[in-house]
Amino acid sequence: MSRLIVISNRVSAPSTNGAQGGLAVALQAALREYRGIWFGWSGERTDEFTGALNVQRTEGVTTATIDLEDQDIEEYYNGYANRTLWPLFHYRVDLAEYERGFAGGYQRVNERFAETVLPLIEPDDIVWVQDYHLVPLGQELRRRGCANRLGFFLHIPWPPRRLLNTLPEAETLVQTMFAYDLIGFHTQEWLQAFIDFVVNDLGAVEEEGGVLRLGDRSVRAIACPIGIEAREFAEMARGPVAQATCVQMKESANERAMIVGVDRLDYSKGLEERFLGYERFLDDHPEVHKRLFLLQIAPPSRGSVETYQKIRTSLEGLSGRINGAFADLDWVPLRYVNHGYPRDVLAGVYRSAQIGLVTPMRDGMNLVAKEYVAAQDPENPGVLILSRFAGAAEQLADALLVNPHSAEELADALLRALHMKLDERKRRWRAMMDVVEREDVLWWRQSFTDALLEAAPEAAIA
Repeated sequence: MSRLIVISNRVSAPSTNGAQGGLAVALQAALREYRGIWFGWSGERTDEFTGALNVQRTEGVTTATIDLEDQDIEEYYNGYANRTLWPLFHYRVDLAEYERGFAGGYQRVNERFAETVLPLIEPDDIVWVQDYHLVPLGQELRRRGCANRLGFFLHIPWPPRRLLNTLPEAETLVQTMFAYDLIGFHTQEWLQAFIDFVVNDLGAVEEEGGVLRLGDRSVRAIACPIGIEAREFAEMARGPVAQATCVQMKESANERAMIVGVDRLDYSKGLEERFLGYERFLDDHPEVHKRLFLLQIAPPSRGSVETYQKIRTSLEGLSGRINGAFADLDWVPLRYVNHGYPRDVLAGVYRSAQIGLVTPMRDGMNLVAKEYVAAQDPENPGVLILSRFAGAAEQLADALLVNPHSAEELADALLRALHMKLDERKRRWRAMMDVVEREDVLWWRQSFTDALLEAAPEAAIA
């Protein structure tokens, strides 16, 4: 069996307390199926980049990491990745910053990744590059003689061509993607947006089987939605930590229905709009006061980027306003928590919540939605309210799908979820759980790597 070399911006070694994001868990599951290496940035700084590797093996996963200089971090990570590509790909052109220094730092770090990882790659390895931080990495590997099968997976949305064209170097950046043999997206919508750009703006030709040809190079593009370790997560939700958490939350709720949201502190997650929709719900339906509350868990992220500082300030103001307007001596309608929890604790929180609120403005997938479904008690499942603009909406059509831009629509969905009968809750949950179990993380890995293994690797670019 070929080894799998996973390359991503950050590397996360397996954690004993389960405090990891969905992508980290998904990649670790993939790596355990293959002998291989997970390569990327350690998250640490160095005064001078040397390419020195820190190699470790933890719980069956081998990781190899490098440190980056302050300038690299500022231009590549804080700059181009998170202040240019992230807002643009989430349709927030108003927040995107286009600076040549950012683009230069992004290219430099991708070259450094290529130079450092290349000696680790053996002839029969398959290489799987992850996400928007490393779009041109395939081309840089090809230029250095890498003839292996190269795959790329984008974990965030792909924007419509009119938006993408606001990026000064859009055509150059997308052309580099033809160095890969296979490109994966979560949804048909993102796949079609990519095809639209390369055909209409680059002049590529669409051939059978999802193959796109540009000059003498071709790449296959597919939709392949990521999943979770569904059965394992469901088992975790029945485990001792989750059960203790569930009991704790039910005691704290004092027989009130709990609505839960779990999101990184990010403008793409629709948290401000969620709070406004909840405020509208409380304003329109005084009869539900004291019968429920919203628990919003929002761990901070990218705190050095100004837009993230602003959203934190805004949410603190909104939560204070909502509680000030509606709270009583014995009831607080909104509990807003600014730190993260291990997955086994979150599994218990999900299981104890009658309503799961997942309402991003735009999201590549959103694994919280799938985790909420997997954590439910089959005999008394909760209701998932899900944004139409999350990638998960394609698979979880039996959720209550909402437009997060509409406070009224969100308020209506909350009322419907609160009063939904058990038989309808069970029917909707069963349909969603079937999808979550069938198209889990192992299915995702198998689907993508099988397609990559079928691809004939392109010759190295001179």
